[in-house]
Amino acid sequence: MDRAKPFDGKAARFGSAAPSGADTAALKQASSVGIAVMAKASKPGLTKTRLVPPLTYDEAAALNTAFLHDVTDNMLRASDRAAHARIEGYAAYGPPGSEEFFRRNFPPSIGLFEAWQPNFGDCLYHTICAILGRGHVGAVVLNADSPSLPAALLVETAEMLARPGDRAVLGPSSDGGYYLLGLKAAHRRMFEDITWSTACVAEQTRERAREIGLEMHVLPEWYDVDDVATLRRLYAEICADGPAVRQGAAASAQNARHTAALFNRLWPHGDFSRRADNFTEIEQAAV
Repeated sequence: MDRAKPFDGKAARFGSAAPSGADTAALKQASSVGIAVMAKASKPGLTKTRLVPPLTYDEAAALNTAFLHDVTDNMLRASDRAAHARIEGYAAYGPPGSEEFFRRNFPPSIGLFEAWQPNFGDCLYHTICAILGRGHVGAVVLNADSPSLPAALLVETAEMLARPGDRAVLGPSSDGGYYLLGLKAAHRRMFEDITWSTACVAEQTRERAREIGLEMHVLPEWYDVDDVATLRRLYAEICADGPAVRQGAAASAQNARHTAALFNRLWPHGDFSRRADNFTEIEQAAV
């Protein structure tokens, strides 16, 4: 797999003279936060396969695309709402050669760069490096599995990273992982000795921060959609019961309109519940 190529851009240095137009643009960039969704191109049989069944491979690929649209909408919404930090959105994408997919599906305001490594921790680290290399004061890696994540949490993340002093921002997931991690410096240790795709990821990340003496701001817990139970939860949240308010969180779930539209096309009469119930029964019988 190709190695991710961090950007070469650096924040401008200013002397006593008034900055030029280009220097002013660089200054604005240096006071902003970059948020990159870790994005995989949609291809049947290769994306969201843990949701097959109850979905088909084609449906799972379509769901991946809908998630990406909704996560992108959330980044743009957060950019509009942030009062004390400027937010720039990116997609750290893979596999290699899939750039055209993202150009077709993402607006031009979302920057693109390839991030494809054998180890997931390396993907995250190189994405942080790429964002900081563009002169941003903070860098955030964001998952693509939480389409209803409140934009308010992205705003909170950016505004915490825009404050003086080194720190991290962690968004823990209900499965023990995290839905985002924000950093102000490329601390490689934050991605080392992590048992990825397990319930230990968030706690191990907290341990790494303690090891290097890095202050950490922890966001409210949210959830990833990566199995039948969380798919059912998302369906109920955005199609059946409407936006829900998480206990202990001040922000409501986003509407996730692209995912909701896909659900309504796939299951116009609510037969998703029956299909998921049938699959659950099969799983239980197998156990």
